[in-house]
Amino acid sequence: MRISDIAPGQTIAGYYLLKQATLRTTTGGKPYLSGILADRSGQVELKVWDYAGPIGTADEGKVVALTGRVSDFRGTLQVTSDRIRLATPQDDYKLSELVPTAPIDLNRTLAEIEQMLGNMVDKDYQAVCRAMLTRHREAFAVIPAAKSVHHSFRSGLIMHTSYMMKTALYLAKLYGDMLDVDLLLAGTFLHDFAKIREFDLSDSGLVSDYSLPGQLLGHLVMGAEEAAQVCAELHLPEEKAILLQHLILSHHGQPEFGAAVPCQCAEAELLSYIDLIDSRMEIYREALEKTEPGTFSERVFALDNKRLYRHK
Repeated sequence: MRISDIAPGQTIAGYYLLKQATLRTTTGGKPYLSGILADRSGQVELKVWDYAGPIGTADEGKVVALTGRVSDFRGTLQVTSDRIRLATPQDDYKLSELVPTAPIDLNRTLAEIEQMLGNMVDKDYQAVCRAMLTRHREAFAVIPAAKSVHHSFRSGLIMHTSYMMKTALYLAKLYGDMLDVDLLLAGTFLHDFAKIREFDLSDSGLVSDYSLPGQLLGHLVMGAEEAAQVCAELHLPEEKAILLQHLILSHHGQPEFGAAVPCQCAEAELLSYIDLIDSRMEIYREALEKTEPGTFSERVFALDNKRLYRHK
């Protein structure tokens, strides 16, 4: 049964993606598994009471076979499982039906990005973007943009990037007289490229953890380093190379939000807001998809722990 079709009182049995899994202990000292099940249609909370393993955090991103009962817990659907195990190669399921995937036409999205890059006037910035796309085309098209919070599904990075590029071009129509539009577009295209190296992926293609360089360096630093390397190979003028690195290093806005340096040019400032807008709108989309019209969502930690209202 698809997660989007389940309702309180139902009993379900089948294969689902174990998106999150944590072994915990109740106040009474009894072990249990808390997690999130997912398929292409959505996700739902999971509880397995009186359970101490073997399934745990190390199995996030794997497929499980389970039976369970659906209930409504404080306005949120929850599956309480009485039998759960890891799926095996002999099990009959289709991974393509289980892995959450960006709600986009992948080929069309890639074509739109290439068209936006092709329309750039500045051939230096265009060359850097084309070189990076050639290097990472396959991974860029399929990896998630995050481990959780927003765009954490397959092809999440390309969806996030394409929406941001379209937003950048729209805002450039308003503020183009004070911006280098091609610098803004290039920085937007490249801002998260190093997430390709920041993540370790599970067998299902979702983020299972952060890689060693991802944890010790992060995608801002690694992205700026690779951009600098490509700029040097293409013999870009020094100022252009530095500006492009600055946009990547500062796109989280402020150091307290993870930026390596604060924004110090208009393009960097605008990029940081475009990133914030698209991230938060995706969090809204994912939360409201699970909320009935005329009701409030569960609390969303990434949005200041607010409950969101889905109007009719």
